[in-house]
Amino acid sequence: MPIEERVFIAGAGPVGLVAAANLTRRGIPVTVFEAGPALAEESRASTFHPPTLDMLDEFDAAAPLITQGLIAPQFQYRTRDGVIATFDFAAIADATRHPFRVQAEQFKLTRILLDRLIGNPGFRIEFGTRVANVEQDAVAVHVTLDRGGSTERRSARWLIGADGARSDVRRALGIDFAGFTWPERFLVVSTPFDFRSAIADVVSVSYLADPVRWHFLLEIPGLWRVMFPLTETINDEEALSRAFADTLMAGVVPGVAKYDIAHTTLYKVHQRVAKNFRAGRVFLAGDAAHVNNPLGGMGMNGGIHDAMNLTARLAEVWTGAAPEAELNRYERQRRSITLEYIEKQSIENKRNLECANPDFAATLKRTAADPQRTRDYLFRVAMIASLRRAAELG
Repeated sequence: MPIEERVFIAGAGPVGLVAAANLTRRGIPVTVFEAGPALAEESRASTFHPPTLDMLDEFDAAAPLITQGLIAPQFQYRTRDGVIATFDFAAIADATRHPFRVQAEQFKLTRILLDRLIGNPGFRIEFGTRVANVEQDAVAVHVTLDRGGSTERRSARWLIGADGARSDVRRALGIDFAGFTWPERFLVVSTPFDFRSAIADVVSVSYLADPVRWHFLLEIPGLWRVMFPLTETINDEEALSRAFADTLMAGVVPGVAKYDIAHTTLYKVHQRVAKNFRAGRVFLAGDAAHVNNPLGGMGMNGGIHDAMNLTARLAEVWTGAAPEAELNRYERQRRSITLEYIEKQSIENKRNLECANPDFAATLKRTAADPQRTRDYLFRVAMIASLRRAAELG
């Protein structure tokens, strides 16, 4: 079987296409295999952090994303009594070219990236094609492709598995995906209601801490997304009913009982990390390597950071500028960061909203009142600290 002199990528989500963009701009040919018939239209991830925007700027994807999205320079924590603290990314403007979050559905980024990749002679994408199995030897990766009934075997030098939480690449490698599933599910209700006119001082990203039922508000262009935790006692049919959504939304703004609801989404929430991010000539990135709850918007961003870290090293090895051992640094850095920062911070975010820590509000107020504590906190939640820590790991 001939070996294609290129990198295969499983999955055309944000992580897979960022990997493709960073490789092709360095002259490395890639083929992306996407199981769906076209780019996905899901909008679950919708927060892009400052350093992620800096990375996307390297291949001219940040500016159009900002144009299509909503700039969120601040975020806040509240209780039902009012604002606990508001944080402004201007406090770390010296550390990033983009001192703000951008709120935009992830499908906007994938379309921006694909538009830039199409026409590049080193880029190919094959829709309706799933990487169903993986084998490898000392010189190549051999994949079995499933095209809805027909199969084909192809070979390339390297493979990046960016095929999501249910990754077939990870399964084929036999890599354990250890962790747990939260007992609560998350329900997201999207509405065009103008919360700015109804809640004093609310900003585009607003977390409401409450020991009974927390929620958070997140604004995207034309809509607000309101997320609630649901207990196991509520079945899926009830959770997705209009009546149930109305009941939850009635508790968001006192006196407002009816909302125009655009759509609702219900999903389970996991905290899992793959035992290995590298197996020979195959790598895992994004949800294929780690999943976490969405509070803080670290999942997709962490996956994009994976892709940039990995592909920079892969390009050096490809061109002979670095030995193959350089690729071991990808797993050492990104898996450690996932455990030390992404998993830890996302779990802490959820516990804080549940008011599990009685000192949470007081700690936030002290942080907001102290410029250095504010900077340290923003570095952590904006994922700048995790990138700096990765560099220290060597």
